[in-house]
Amino acid sequence: MLEPAHHADVVIVGAGAAGLSAAHRLTSAGVTTVVLEAAPYVGGRMSTEKVDGFRLDRIGQLLSTSYPELRRTPGLDALVLRPFAPGLLVHSDGRHHRAAEPLPVRSGRSERNRWHGRNGRSARGALTAARALASAPRVPRPIRSAPGTAPRGATPLGGPLDQARLGAALARLAATPVERLLSRPELPAARALSARGLPARTIDGFLRPLLSALLCDPGLTTSSRCADLALHAFARGRLCVPEGGAEALPDLLAAALPPGTVRTGVRVTSVATTSVTTAEHGEIACRAVLLATDARAAAELLPGLRVPPFHELTVFHHTAPEPPLDGPALLLDADRAGPVTHTSVISRVDPSRAPADRVLVSSTVLGPPPDERTVRAHLATLYGAPTDRWEPLAVHHTREAVPAMPPPHDPRRPVRLLSGLYVCGDHRDTSTVQGALHSGRRAAHAVLADFGITPAHAEESVATAA
Repeated sequence: MLEPAHHADVVIVGAGAAGLSAAHRLTSAGVTTVVLEAAPYVGGRMSTEKVDGFRLDRIGQLLSTSYPELRRTPGLDALVLRPFAPGLLVHSDGRHHRAAEPLPVRSGRSERNRWHGRNGRSARGALTAARALASAPRVPRPIRSAPGTAPRGATPLGGPLDQARLGAALARLAATPVERLLSRPELPAARALSARGLPARTIDGFLRPLLSALLCDPGLTTSSRCADLALHAFARGRLCVPEGGAEALPDLLAAALPPGTVRTGVRVTSVATTSVTTAEHGEIACRAVLLATDARAAAELLPGLRVPPFHELTVFHHTAPEPPLDGPALLLDADRAGPVTHTSVISRVDPSRAPADRVLVSSTVLGPPPDERTVRAHLATLYGAPTDRWEPLAVHHTREAVPAMPPPHDPRRPVRLLSGLYVCGDHRDTSTVQGALHSGRRAAHAVLADFGITPAHAEESVATAA
């Protein structure tokens, strides 16, 4: 354990993504740092259970390859991201519909031209072409898709005009600076969608289920600004998961810190600006304390600290005799005819999550756990395949899974409470892995500023936090 002097420049309470991100920034600036974690493992809610060779995420939040902090955070160089197939599959009216599938960006093209219509032109050109197609005789054309990413019979969501409008809207959003998104009028996301200028079929059949999955918010009560950030990240990247399970991200961060920095199994009972008191090892003196726990644990140590409402989440993991879907697609339920919001054959996305020749299906319910038979019946409808031989592996229910972000929501809540006392976490930023990592960086820079130390890399603008 700690040296007899029990001293460090900074004590970080909590070894989740935010606290470990802050620890990297501080140690790289030469500040002696100790991270104390009450649990026997790092990661907080980013944990993965191992069952008979399967790796089962407890929450399974979706990441995006466009998250800036995944590239900028020290220690994540070795992180491998496993992307889902381009675009999404949406189950609606008993069929699978393909939507929002991007074409690769050509060299020298702007980000706005990343999203193309079926004829390969830019979004504006696709819209013009789609109008012409709408008035011309229909000629059957093959569905464009990556090999093995969709079941037989999958069709695009809507006609060419709907597809082009959606592509144009995503292209505009991808090219919009984050500062401008955060300055837009703020409404609940469900109300703001009606002002998109898109057909109701596109909104209800694609945007609503997509945002529900990204925000873990079935009612879309989230701030429209935060919803725009989520769509911005989706439009600029690919949805993905960490190889090896969610725990891979915090494990990499912890392993890359100097030996002895992270101490698990140490419960902090009180904090001050110059010390923390632990149940196991008494008082530890320091120059500053950074709370990097979840919002409720932080408020228990600092009464009066705001605790936001939370979204409840349940993840069902099954193993199936054979894959019910050919490729690494994310399948959304637009009909909302059952409890499952989104599901995937996650072993096709990340083969390391299942033993060889075994199939792992992970499905998310935004709410308390329903009856397992109800979930299995809904999955049979979504996949169009029998599930009576599926074997349940685990059910992970988290009552306070994701901090809610209803309007008005400040995605840059202060991380400096007073000199010597700081707080970070996804409850101070956006309720994403990007938000957690970014808040840790903001908190570390606030500590360094109070210490009179200039960070090696100055704080980027808010635009990096999409």
